[in-house]
Amino acid sequence: MASENKTANAADQSLVADPAVQELNSEQEMDLVRSELTEARDKMLRAQAELENYRKRARRELDDERKYAEINLLRDLLPVLANIGRAIDAAGKNADAASLLEGVRMVQQQLKQLLERHHCQAIAADGQHFDPAHHEAVMQQVSKGHEPNTVLAVVQTGYQLYDRVIRPAQVVVSKKE
Repeated sequence: MASENKTANAADQSLVADPAVQELNSEQEMDLVRSELTEARDKMLRAQAELENYRKRARRELDDERKYAEINLLRDLLPVLANIGRAIDAAGKNADAASLLEGVRMVQQQLKQLLERHHCQAIAADGQHFDPAHHEAVMQQVSKGHEPNTVLAVVQTGYQLYDRVIRPAQVVVSKKE
């Protein structure tokens, strides 16, 4: 029996040593490596395609967001426009300037509230120290009662959205004699 085991082991070793068997094992290993390489290449291509699709979708969403960014502001402005139309119609029917003036003041107040609701605020200027980041000096005027570079008058109100200046306030600034 021991001699049979030795003979079987010798036969197994001879098969492993046989170049045809080794070539078969190498061929199977190469096939396995090829299939793994093909699978990895497919996964990489799918990942690249998914990434490209994501980029296109994100770009499209960003373009739409930019395109329709003002939609809420415009929806809020439409009633103001309608009220201006009503004021014009009322002025044509009624020659009473006081009621027309009151209607226009109401529309102005509505518009100011709308701007504030959209975080657009008037820039404080009158009596403030001149700030070139928020004010635009359109004129200088000598003033004995004010420090130099103090805003004496506002020619045109400035506005800012959050902390960014949309339009600087145009102001008259004091200067020394």
